[in-house]
Parts: sequence; C-alpha cells; structure tokens
Amino acid sequence: MVARPRIFITQPVAQSAIERLKSFAVVEINPDPVHIPGKDEMLAAVRRNDILFCLLQDRVDRDVIAANPGLRMIASMKITPSDVDVAAATARRIPVTVIPPIVGEATADIHMALLLAVARRLVEGDRLVRAGVFPGGQSSHLEGTGVSGKVIGLVGGGGRIGKAVARRAQGFSMRTIYWTPRRKPESEEREAGLLYVPMDQLLAESDFVSVHATLNAQTRHLIGERELRLMKPTAFIINTARGPIIDEAALVRALAERRIAGAGLDVFEHEPQVDPELLAMSNVVLTPHLGSADRELRKTMAHIVVDNILALLEGKQPPNCWNREIYPATG
Repeated sequence: MVARPRIFITQPVAQSAIERLKSFAVVEINPDPVHIPGKDEMLAAVRRNDILFCLLQDRVDRDVIAANPGLRMIASMKITPSDVDVAAATARRIPVTVIPPIVGEATADIHMALLLAVARRLVEGDRLVRAGVFPGGQSSHLEGTGVSGKVIGLVGGGGRIGKAVARRAQGFSMRTIYWTPRRKPESEEREAGLLYVPMDQLLAESDFVSVHATLNAQTRHLIGERELRLMKPTAFIINTARGPIIDEAALVRALAERRIAGAGLDVFEHEPQVDPELLAMSNVVLTPHLGSADRELRKTMAHIVVDNILALLEGKQPPNCWNREIYPATG
C-alpha cells in the first residue's frame, strides 16, 4: 500500500480546503490562528511532512528547506514567495507555488476603511463610547478630517489594487493622482480616472498618500525622511502594500512631531513586531495585515493552494508554480 503524503499547514485555513486535503493526505495543522510557528517549529514540522502549506507570514529559509531531504513541495498562499528561499528550493528541484493576484478588491476595501477610520477618528470614538464617554453629537472633541472632494495620491498606484482604490475614491468625489516608475498608457489612465504626476508633486499635493508599490530593492524605504517632509501637515499616509516601503523610524518621527496628520497601517516594516511608539499614538490606526482577510476570498485562496498540491501529486506541473525552470520546457 502506497503511503499517503503528509502535509503541514502552518495556520488554520478554510475547512473545506482542509477536508479536500484530508481526502488524499495526512494533514497536520498548527491549530492556533494567532500563533506564527517559529523556526524550530517549522524545522520539526518539515522533518515530519512531505509538503509544506505556508502562509504570508511564514519564513521558509534554506535551513527549513534542508530539514527534510524528501521535501516535495512548498505550497505558499501568497502572490509572490517572499520569505521563501526560492533559490534553495530550486537547487533541489522542489516546486514553490503561489496564488494568482486575486486580492485586489479585498485589499482596496481595507485601504479605504483605514483611510476613513484615521481621517474621521473612528477608532478613537469607539474607545470613548466603550469607556462610557459620550461627548455629544456636535461636540468638537473628536473633530476629524473630511474625505469627500480631497486629493488622494497613489504611490505605485497603476496596478490592480491602486486602480481598485481609485474606483472607490471616485465614489467620494476625490481627485486621484498617481506616480509609478513606469507610467501607464494615457488610455488606461483615462479609463481609471488617474492623473500622472511626479512623485514630489504627489507628496506635496495629496491629502491622502496611498501606498501601493511592490516591495523590492528599489522600493525599500521609498518613502523616508525626505519624502515625509514633502507632505502637508494635514495629510495622512495609508499603507496596505508592504511595511518596508516606508521607513518606519522616519514615519514615527514625522507623526510624533505632527509633521503629518496621521497614518493608517495594515503592514509594518518588522512584521509581526510593531514599533511601540506607533502603538501609543492616537492619530494612527493599526490593523494586523488584514488586506486579504475576506472569508470568501480566503476560501478561494486556500483551494488554489490545494489545486497546486493535487497537481503535483498527480505528476503534473502545478498551475501556479513560481520556479517553473525545474520542469522540462514544453514546446
């Protein structure tokens, strides 16, 4: 009798996806949705299993990959396998799979939610009510900043998520400007309601600086001390892309010195650690990387990972294989 493959899932995913896996494999799961397995836990789990089903927050370095000479697959529920040592996996001809870029609409929802929450001081208001304080419907105590008709500037905003945010901004009659290293065709700009401007102009004119750049060597600390000083003191910065795009230490200084009005952050430079100074600031709204945390979307994402695993077990090239070079070229 052929042994069933063994799969380790680093945190709970959609139950229907887990049941699919259990129909053809032995499945081990870290059951705690708050606990991120540390390196020692990952090493131990990989030694016991043939396939690693990992999530966005998991670090799969060469030591983890080397922990099991029989490791067959690293199945990631991410769009790009950052924090996976793809070179180490490729050297051993281990497929690394991902999911398609399907999180745009959900991430745009969170982006606008953060923008509204920090501008209109919703989290502060919630805390006040829970503390038994109700200043009155026309009290000046929690006056915030209006959103309708303001300028939103999309940094690296020519992609799917930036355009999704632009569509939502139109509903608030916002003027949408954007900058990206590779400007979009004018027809695409017109269709999305985008106006291209240089980066410095975007920072100087925007009431809401909206970060959408892809993280790479060129965009790490794309927004630092200099860029934050170009922003208006009444402006807010919103980041649902990747934390290291903003120099977090510089952001903390700008917020503490009230050189900008506030920030809405779903991502952080040293995730899962968050700068303690950010935690103490009332003009910052913080969420724990909730961009794709839409139940229906997450179910779809998990099933795509299962599809990738099933393809491998059936002797096929997984449909979302990142390191396709490990497979023979097909003509």
